[in-house]
Amino acid sequence: MKIGILETGRPPEGLEQHGTYAQMFERLLGPDLDYAVYPVIDDVFPETVDEVDGWLVTGSRFGVYDEAPWIRRLEAFLRQVVAARVPVVGICFGHQILASALGARVEKAEAGWGVGPHAYELVERPAWLDGAAERFTLNAMHQDQVLSLPPGARLVARSAFCPFAALAYGDHAISFQAHPEFDNAYERDLVALRRGRVIPAEVADPALAAIGAEGEAPDAATTAGWMRRFFADRAGSR
Repeated sequence: MKIGILETGRPPEGLEQHGTYAQMFERLLGPDLDYAVYPVIDDVFPETVDEVDGWLVTGSRFGVYDEAPWIRRLEAFLRQVVAARVPVVGICFGHQILASALGARVEKAEAGWGVGPHAYELVERPAWLDGAAERFTLNAMHQDQVLSLPPGARLVARSAFCPFAALAYGDHAISFQAHPEFDNAYERDLVALRRGRVIPAEVADPALAAIGAEGEAPDAATTAGWMRRFFADRAGSR
């Protein structure tokens, strides 16, 4: 199975030792899959929507409302992907741009920054979530949020801080606001780097205290299993 990673961002300077966002996803999903990386942030796009078995949209420092030409081009590409029913998973910015492309409102939330481990309540259980617990926890890093449910979308998970934390579109598109690919080491370094500069200290300090030991975030492996099951089931039905 071949996964196309639409690279919409890169780690900030000083955190290169953690690898690129694409490499983080490759570690998360495992070495037995094939990957193709498309740096859409550099305006490098796939030629067709079906040249891989499924698409994954990474996080980014950009907002979907920014006027960079590649963002508008990515929205159009994602509408084509969804129309063609090619499996797609969006993470953080990927979650937001998929929602925006399909008609949702995405803005900086009044709640402010969400960083560190966040817990989410499952609202719906699509087939790829079989056996899941009632809640899951992942590392978060965002200020923007999806603020309305896109037409035809279904709410999968929520929290008091992030009411639209995971969405599903039909049986062929899903997205998560949090970052299963951000292990605790990267999350800790990223929060520390942004503390007092981008993220207020009063938000960063409790997050730093809550981040666990080195290694994965609490339910990163579980979420990776959901993503793999989603891709495998949809790719096999095409």
